[in-house]
Amino acid sequence: MKSKLLDLYLTFARVGVCTFGGGYAMLPIIEREVVKKKGWATSEEIMDYYVVGQCTPGVIAVNTATFIGRKVGGIAGGFIATLGLVTPSYFIICLISMLLQSFAELAVVQSAFAGVRLAVCALVVKTLIGMIKKGVKNVLCVAILLVTFVAVAFFGVSPVLIVAICALMAVLIKNPMPKTAESKDEKKE
Repeated sequence: MKSKLLDLYLTFARVGVCTFGGGYAMLPIIEREVVKKKGWATSEEIMDYYVVGQCTPGVIAVNTATFIGRKVGGIAGGFIATLGLVTPSYFIICLISMLLQSFAELAVVQSAFAGVRLAVCALVVKTLIGMIKKGVKNVLCVAILLVTFVAVAFFGVSPVLIVAICALMAVLIKNPMPKTAESKDEKKE
């Protein structure tokens, strides 16, 4: 069990040290490490973890790491994976905060930040495209995606409300209400 926990820690520490730009930028790297390299989860499971991670308090990448760690190594695995993900960020942020005040105004630093912002945008778009490919299965899904995007982007509808409504819609669509005895009798007449 110790080697599995160490593997979890090192895997998520690698993700944490190699990623700039927050949770969404980390998602493709988490998927590569967890699905392709380690085989700890499937792409569908990762998508489910992303969705639940988005709906729960906290950072999506940290929540996702916790879910994966829990699956692989129980409660200790969830803790270790989370610790592995945040440890590099903690030390990098401490180092940057010490140096940033001295160097923030340099043109080379400003250019580097501009490049990092562009790279993060590209990673987020890649993640978005991957999520759409995996989640949008039919015309109904496309309609729901477009309506929810418009509701959130243009009308300021709460994302929490959107997630709750979409979850309810999915349950109702996949599991329609059973027919009652009265409705069966009505059809016979």
